[in-house]
Amino acid sequence: MEALMYPIGKFAAEPHPAEEHRQEWIKDIAQMPGILRSTVQSLTAEQLLVPYRPGGWNVRQIVHHLADNDMNAYIRFKRALTEETPTASSYRQAEWAELSDTNDTPIEISIQLMEALHQRFVLLLRKLSPEQFERTVISPAYGEMTLHEAAQRYAWHGRHHIGQIQSLIERMGWQ
Repeated sequence: MEALMYPIGKFAAEPHPAEEHRQEWIKDIAQMPGILRSTVQSLTAEQLLVPYRPGGWNVRQIVHHLADNDMNAYIRFKRALTEETPTASSYRQAEWAELSDTNDTPIEISIQLMEALHQRFVLLLRKLSPEQFERTVISPAYGEMTLHEAAQRYAWHGRHHIGQIQSLIERMGWQ
């Protein structure tokens, strides 16, 4: 079950990130919406409703969750850049995944939202200094973290959920 939940492995932070690490995370963040789009573009409406693992979210829920998470992440970064160690708001992602906008909204809307948001987020990230990446935010789930760690988590999060979808597609022979 763990391999289904974490097809790319669990998150492990780079403890001493260098400029090349930051550039790799920013590249991952920039490319994520396009990779997601190409991963789900040929799936049928029925396939979008298949959970990536027993008891897990379906593909539609994962796509909308990524958009929800990305909006929250962007706000976390902006708050960390403009406030002293703000406490990020949390959200009940499991409950959000059950709301009508997740069930009734075409995934294309969330993909378009991510494309626009990632463009803006990447413009912000590319201009941050190494000192700005040392600013901190308090995550209700993970405690105090630098924007270095937050960027790593954010880049990993997109790869993680796309990996879940790709793993499902491969297991089901939908390619």
